[in-house]
Amino acid sequence: MHTFHIPVMGTGFSIDTPLKVAKYGISSVVSLVDDVLIEQMRKLHSERVEEPYSVIKDKDEDSRARRITAYLDLLNGVIQGQVKALQASPFEAGSEITKYFEMLPDGALRSSYDAMLALTDPAEKEQEQVRLRSLAVPGTIDVNIMTKLDRARFSKGEQLPPEFCDAMSALRGYANSSLDSAIVFSAGMNAHLYSYLAKFDDFFVDEAGNFKKKIILKVSDYRSALVQGKFLAKRGLWVSEYRIESGLNCGGHAFATKGLLMGPILQDFLEGKSALSEKFFPIYAKALESIGRPVMQSPPKVRVTAQGGIGTGDEDQFLLTYYRMDGTGWATPFLLVPEVTNVDDLHLRKLLGATDPDVYLSDASPLGIPFWTLRESASEEARRQRIEAGKPGSKCPKGFLVSNTEFTEIPICHASRAYQRRKLAHLAEEDLSVEQLPVVEEHVVAKSCICHDLAGGATIEPGIDSEATTAVCCGPNIVNFAKVATLHEMVNHIYGRVSLLANPERPHMFIRELTIYVEYLRDEIKQASLGLLDSTPAYFSEFKENLLNGIDYYRQLAERFVEEKRNRFLDDLQQLKEAIEPMVPLTTSGAEVVG
Repeated sequence: MHTFHIPVMGTGFSIDTPLKVAKYGISSVVSLVDDVLIEQMRKLHSERVEEPYSVIKDKDEDSRARRITAYLDLLNGVIQGQVKALQASPFEAGSEITKYFEMLPDGALRSSYDAMLALTDPAEKEQEQVRLRSLAVPGTIDVNIMTKLDRARFSKGEQLPPEFCDAMSALRGYANSSLDSAIVFSAGMNAHLYSYLAKFDDFFVDEAGNFKKKIILKVSDYRSALVQGKFLAKRGLWVSEYRIESGLNCGGHAFATKGLLMGPILQDFLEGKSALSEKFFPIYAKALESIGRPVMQSPPKVRVTAQGGIGTGDEDQFLLTYYRMDGTGWATPFLLVPEVTNVDDLHLRKLLGATDPDVYLSDASPLGIPFWTLRESASEEARRQRIEAGKPGSKCPKGFLVSNTEFTEIPICHASRAYQRRKLAHLAEEDLSVEQLPVVEEHVVAKSCICHDLAGGATIEPGIDSEATTAVCCGPNIVNFAKVATLHEMVNHIYGRVSLLANPERPHMFIRELTIYVEYLRDEIKQASLGLLDSTPAYFSEFKENLLNGIDYYRQLAERFVEEKRNRFLDDLQQLKEAIEPMVPLTTSGAEVVG
């Protein structure tokens, strides 16, 4: 089957991607953050396929979970119908089943298809076609929960029980659905949420050794995988996949490590993958036995995949072969594939013309986590206009990111007008220097209403919200692509059959990540020198040491590259090393760049 998947993109960009790719055997991930958008999309697609639709209102009992269950069940039913139609289509040019097999990577199934085409005996050919039809199975409809988005819910001023928090409600909505797929947890461990998994039978192995619903953890390093995997194993829950994502060379929220680079992290997983099964299985088996559930004789399969900044077929293949990844994730390039993602025409044009300065690691997220942003998106333009008008901050129509209680008893959002107005007034009374004040004020007003604006790509074109100010969270990799592509073309690019790159001088994905880390460290040091970060010299020394150790690792890795690419790679490493070495912390209260 396919060796890549399509990760979650914002809330709206991939909200219905499974409807467009699952029938071709491609797995993709749907965000469960925005149940308002989910309900809107359920109505839209129910009408398109002429399915009955009954609204689930916001104030209905357990509405968030029920909306999610209903939408996922709709996707599942529609895709099952698509697959039946695909399997019944003729093996001829342009047919659905022909598209299915022509997009497959090299492997046994693709070879069987090619061999069938070469058959000359009609009866033998028809018999082989019957066999191939049964093997044209869909990709999975996976879902994502960002564990930190676990807003408490209130009713008549009273906080509801924990199971009605956003993350738990979303988990319940998925668990109650008919899907046979996986849930992807991102943004670190949420102990209450992970423990809640044990309430649902679908996450436990059955007597045949199968999981109806699998658990995937998105992790930034090997240690995180060990900590989270052990926590779940103690509760009789098995992690079927560890999904490694670059700390900074990705789209959306960027979870920086202390300078630990993707290459060395992948090396840790290459050397320690077996331990993820062997170390946890005795703990897992003991937990299952204690709660009276079936125990397997051997550890279930564990997959390890990688994503973040992959841009060429060569890079993809290197991850699969050298690091023995079980798969890869491709997200940002698919924003230029209208068949796959929801990007309105205005922002599609902006993405096509984007250059390096147009995509930056911003403070836009109310969560306080660095967030990749298209500088000229409608959301950013509206934010700047509000500031110029003397009215920073936005309305808070959905409230999924509320977390601050500095000025109110009930949490409000850092991007809201209510918060920013209060915070700016408070800053004016604080003892901040003339250098500090504008930096802190900019940090406050940089926050944007992404939980609403990220839905714009999906709501503008069908007229659900024609006034939406779309936010775009593409990764920096977008600048290397400059043409609208079909699904088939992008798949061929991933497998190295064609190249869609617009920038032949694009640096290697490892070099690009390292460059971003150098820029990130420089900015951290600058803020510390202004007294705006509590980071110690020891933190910066560790960060710098990790980057330099990563460069030493990459120098050895370069021996695996062909000569032309090796020389460019080594030259880039040397330049970055020369940029890092002068960076030194000076005092316990701050640091600055020297040299």
